[in-house]
Order: sequence, then C-alpha cells, then structure tokens
Amino acid sequence: MKERRRIEWTTPVGQLTALEPTMDEVREHAAVLAEGYNEPKNAELMGHTAAIEPDEVVDHYADMFSEDARPFLLLRDGTLVGDGDLRGFADGAAEFAFMIGAPNVQGKGLGTRFALMIAAFGFREAGLGRIYASVVPQNTASRRVFEKLGYLVDDSALARSYADEPDDIVLSIDRETFERANAAMIAELEFGPR
Repeated sequence: MKERRRIEWTTPVGQLTALEPTMDEVREHAAVLAEGYNEPKNAELMGHTAAIEPDEVVDHYADMFSEDARPFLLLRDGTLVGDGDLRGFADGAAEFAFMIGAPNVQGKGLGTRFALMIAAFGFREAGLGRIYASVVPQNTASRRVFEKLGYLVDDSALARSYADEPDDIVLSIDRETFERANAAMIAELEFGPR
C-alpha cells in the first residue's frame, strides 16, 4: 500500500480535506456514505438500482484498495460530505469519480473544489498525464464541474474504454491543460501525509 495522503484547502465555503482513509475510517463513515449513494437523485446519476448497505460500502473500498485505486473521503470543516477516487490506472492515465452525498450540501461548489483537489493529487502526487471522467448524460451538474476545470468531451477509443456505461459521456484533461487552467487554486492546496 502506498503512503496514504491528505489534501487541505482553506476556502470561502470552509476547510476542505480530502484524505485517503484507513479501513477503520471507511467502516466509521460507511453508513453516511451509504445514505449518500442511496439518495434517490444520486442513485439515479450513479446507476444504482438497489439500495447499498454500509457493509457493501466497506466491501467496495476493500475492492478499490486491492485494485490499487486511490479513494478519498471528502470533508468540509471535519464533516464527511462525500467521496471520490482515482481508479483504472494504466499508462499514465486513470479515471476519476466523485459524489457529494447530501442534497443540502450539493450545488455549493464543493464538487468543483474537491474534483480540483483530487485531480491535482493525480497529476502532482500520482504522476498521471491524463485523467478521464465517465458521466451519465443526465448528470449535467457533474459535467459542469469537469468543464469548469478544463475537461473536454473525449470520444477517442482510449477515452471510451473508461466509460462506465455505453451511453456515458467521457471527458478528459491532460496535466498541462489542468495546471494552466487552475494554477491559482492549485497553489492554495496543501499536500501531506496522513
């Protein structure tokens, strides 16, 4: 297992923290994550048709760890608001996915900020050259998040290999474009060990 990392960002909407969790931390937060996954709008946009139980969240994280994914818990002012991960690492690329769980914290810019934090980690700490994101067509909020950060729709064969479902829209961004478009915000991030 690689050293677990932490990313901090002091913003107008609060102190944001993205941290790579231990399995104990996953178990501690599994019920809240399950609530977020099962929130009807989130479930639809994530393609879940059946309720997800806390023990399934724990199993999902265990699978990600075994597949060398880099999952993160997302906190605002110390309170869990969602999660995100980089997965499918291959040839200097990976897929990124995230969820801001409770409807009362959605639409406040947290998704964009956390997506920036995890992408910055991917490029700076994990050495990626490109990041892909697979978005269901009706998930306009996630698509806007990625487009704000400079991602573009990518229909290449490689990009399509990151599509979670055949009709998903795949967006991607390379390191240079990301760093140029977001330099001022990236400079505010603090990276460190757990």
